[in-house]
Amino acid sequence: MTTKMNKRINSQRRAKRNRAKLELEWTDRPRLSVFISNNHVYGQIIDDKKGVTLVSANDKEIEKTGGKNIEISQKVGELLGQKAKDKKINSVVFDRGAKRYHGRVKALAEGARKELSF
Repeated sequence: MTTKMNKRINSQRRAKRNRAKLELEWTDRPRLSVFISNNHVYGQIIDDKKGVTLVSANDKEIEKTGGKNIEISQKVGELLGQKAKDKKINSVVFDRGAKRYHGRVKALAEGARKELSF
């Protein structure tokens, strides 16, 4: 097995382990899922019962004024929270996937937490 395959498999295992811990809470609340690429930040609120994305936001939707990545992530979280409030979503379960709760992931979560409750 190559190193790239090991990294991908380990990442999938981390994500699966994280979602297994949240599985009990998914029954009554939607899931706020975060994806961070090298260039962009994406967040979406998903209803797993129906398999539908309720709300989504990313850094392409906000005005970038030369801020740092963490500041941009926080703005994306705030935008996501505002959109969710407009759709009357007040409570979500935070799904960080395979990423650590650190840096841009943490900033997005804290931005969304201003509007929503986890």
